[in-house]
Amino acid sequence: MDVMPQQGPESRQPPEPSAEDPYAPPAEGATALPPPPPTLRTTLRRAAFGAVAAGVLLAGALVAVDDGDERPKEPGPVERAEAAATAGSPASLSDLTALIGDRQKWVESHPKDAPSLAALGTAYVEWARRSADTAYFTRAEEVLKRSLEAQPGERGNGEAWMGLAALANARHDFLAAKRWGETVKQQQPKTWSVYPVLIDAYTGLGDRKAATAATEKFGELRKGVPALARTADLYRGQGWREDALATAREAADRATRPAEKAEALHRLGELAWERGEPEEAVAQFDAALRTDSAHHASLAGRARALVALDRTDEALAAYQRALEQLPRPEYALELGELYASLGLDGDARTQYAKLRKMVAAAEKDGVDESLVLARFEADHGDPEAAVELLRAQWRGQHRSAAVADALGWALHRAGKSEEGLEYAHRAADTGVRNASYAYHLGVIQRALADYGPARRNLELAVRTNPAFSPLAAPLARQALDALGEPPPGGPGETRQPPPPPSPEPKREPQPEREPEQEKKPEAPAPAPSKAAAAPSTSPSPTGSPSASPPVSKSP
Repeated sequence: MDVMPQQGPESRQPPEPSAEDPYAPPAEGATALPPPPPTLRTTLRRAAFGAVAAGVLLAGALVAVDDGDERPKEPGPVERAEAAATAGSPASLSDLTALIGDRQKWVESHPKDAPSLAALGTAYVEWARRSADTAYFTRAEEVLKRSLEAQPGERGNGEAWMGLAALANARHDFLAAKRWGETVKQQQPKTWSVYPVLIDAYTGLGDRKAATAATEKFGELRKGVPALARTADLYRGQGWREDALATAREAADRATRPAEKAEALHRLGELAWERGEPEEAVAQFDAALRTDSAHHASLAGRARALVALDRTDEALAAYQRALEQLPRPEYALELGELYASLGLDGDARTQYAKLRKMVAAAEKDGVDESLVLARFEADHGDPEAAVELLRAQWRGQHRSAAVADALGWALHRAGKSEEGLEYAHRAADTGVRNASYAYHLGVIQRALADYGPARRNLELAVRTNPAFSPLAAPLARQALDALGEPPPGGPGETRQPPPPPSPEPKREPQPEREPEQEKKPEAPAPAPSKAAAAPSTSPSPTGSPSASPPVSKSP
């Protein structure tokens, strides 16, 4: 069973480091496991003391064992974790735990070993990212800074710089990650390990051109499963479904390590979910969990797909287990919305309260969860607060498709649909096939009486993934039904001629109101677009073109 480094699996809070040794784990944590096989460094240290015994054992082995029966020694958990890092693949959580314990012991007696400190700090980042225990980000920062004090990055300690870049990405500080990564790239342009952190940074900043170039360079320098995985993610973000699927399948077929295989299967599950194929998604997430039971993100993915299959009880259980193992605020939001869709408003409010606590705790550890908090505020809290959060993200150059979509939707919910339309278009224009993006854009267009594009985007949302959200998907269908069918005859007949002006009724002259009549008239209500129908409350293909449906602030 996987346990957290330095603590038992039942505790989510890391223990306080002792004054004598700030990196030593307590007895109930990783050191409670059987000691891992010695690393190469440990073996070399002990070699001088055991030379005679080793010679005797070797001689006995040569006599007792036939040449054909000799087998290489199986690598231990530390060696497996090191091999995974060298290959650019994820290590299993148990192997990562062993690696952390090994490095902690080593730096206790070698406090100035910069490479070991950098490895320990980077392992802390990975542990925090995959366990959602953000307190380890603080530990990682301390250890990485200590590594740079022992050996500055300018003197060859690029590993610590890359560790800080990975830490910044995990905290959603993509500008800092970009600076650290590009510093390493400038000094060591052929170091393949810098490109994954740069890809994440550029993606978070919405710089698709730089992300594409970094992905291509990574593929040139590092062949194999890691490059295929990154390429599949790139295709997915550009909306190239078939290419993303083919590349992701190749990565899954070629993956050999359990953690690497589970990650590849999880990616296939996400792609199936986005295509609106929940049965396939469940199958892939189940395969990922069979391959690596500690791949807790697949629990949340499985829950999402089970909702689409109306297997609600199973979905609730999967969400609850995912939150126990991987307490991410986005999972609390999804579970809260599932409860709300079932009419369980009290349970929904409980999850929303947990979400706020998670975001606040993460903020103390330097993690910016503004995006998920803004998504919650836009639909279930204060849309104006969501707008402020997302404007700050945009000013900080966090301009990914996810931020653009969330900002556009928050502006609409706050009554600023015209401004929100620009950001909703930016999200959709990236090409990513996201039913939620299409839904948000369609609702905003409908609110602005742009009915033809609204109908197309709402249809796209429902067609892409009919069950993309337990709350929003039914609203998308309702909005589409309210718009009705497009006018017959095709594009040539979508705009109906305006009716002849009706004669104004005669009015008695009222001289005393002449100054008031000279005031500038209010802007007329927006006219229907090319596919305009009757008012949204009762649309029909041949509705009166003089009737304009009211602008609404919500779907």
